[in-house]
Amino acid sequence: PEIEVAETAAPVEQPAEAVTEARDGQTIYKTSCFACHDAGVAGAPKLGDAAAWAPRIAKGNDALYSSLQNGLNAMPPKGTCMNCSDDELKAVLDYMIEQGS
Repeated sequence: PEIEVAETAAPVEQPAEAVTEARDGQTIYKTSCFACHDAGVAGAPKLGDAAAWAPRIAKGNDALYSSLQNGLNAMPPKGTCMNCSDDELKAVLDYMIEQGS
C-alpha cells in the first residue's frame, strides 16, 4: 500500500519586529495614568485641576518630562507605562498639560 504524504506549507516569515502605531496621549492616559491622576492618589495632580497643575507647568516641559522619565515621589519612572516610547511619554505629558491648563 502507498503512504500518502500530506503537503506542508512553507513557513510564513514573520518580521523580526512588528511595526506598531504610536499611541496618543489620551489613550496612554486612559490605560496607564488615570488610576492615580483621576483620584489624586499620593498627591498626584488630578487631570483637569488647573490649580494643581499650574505650579508644575510653570517649571516647564523639560522639568515635567524629567519627572515622568525618572519618577517623582510615589510615581515610578515612566508612571506605569513601562512600554511607552519617549514620543509616547511626551504625548501623554502634552495631553495632561492641555487638560490641566
